[in-house]
Amino acid sequence: MAKHDIDMSKRRMFIIATALWLAAGSGLAAAEELLTFKLTAKDGRFSPETLEVPAGTRFKIVITNEGPGPEEFESDNPRREKVLGVGATSFLVFPALKPGVYPFYGEFHPETAKGRIVVK
Repeated sequence: MAKHDIDMSKRRMFIIATALWLAAGSGLAAAEELLTFKLTAKDGRFSPETLEVPAGTRFKIVITNEGPGPEEFESDNPRREKVLGVGATSFLVFPALKPGVYPFYGEFHPETAKGRIVVK
């Protein structure tokens, strides 16, 4: 292989790598720009119990478990679940939803850890 061919191959690899890096970066930026709501699990309850979300908009819920013990955020429609240990913070991304009320609950405290997403 000639030196010129090697240089062209390196340039192509650089261009492809740069394009992939930019594409990944723009995807991260889009995820960071999602409308975000905070939810806390503490003492077997969620706070706030009601999240009001605009219809037709993807959104993210950031959940923090302040304990004691683990908790699992769970919704049946849309189907989402996330188990969190004490002190853990994580998030769930939701699709754009139609207007309505979408209940969620805590798997470890189903009688008290209840809430709803109200889409308007």
